[in-house]
Amino acid sequence: MPEFSSPFTVKKSDRKLTREELIRAIRFMIAAEYEAIQLYQQTAESTDDKLAQEVLIDIANEEKEHAGEFLRLLHELDPEENTFYREGYEEVEEMITRIKK
Repeated sequence: MPEFSSPFTVKKSDRKLTREELIRAIRFMIAAEYEAIQLYQQTAESTDDKLAQEVLIDIANEEKEHAGEFLRLLHELDPEENTFYREGYEEVEEMITRIKK
């Protein structure tokens, strides 16, 4: 779970983030978006109120867009990060191929 403390407090920091700190901050932001998606979807699934369900699912979908924006930014800031995602993707593809045989 993300830690929402310095340098992410209400006051801005006295210094600018380094590139590595920015990259870590973006990862935290991605985690926060996924956490919000989970919360909104669970709440929608836990009520019979149709309006609340519709609003919560709409907001959850917006958070998915935010996650996509942050992921794209992360890939731009740290192109090597995408290499790890690609390797993981390929590993799962191999497993899918093996299981479907």
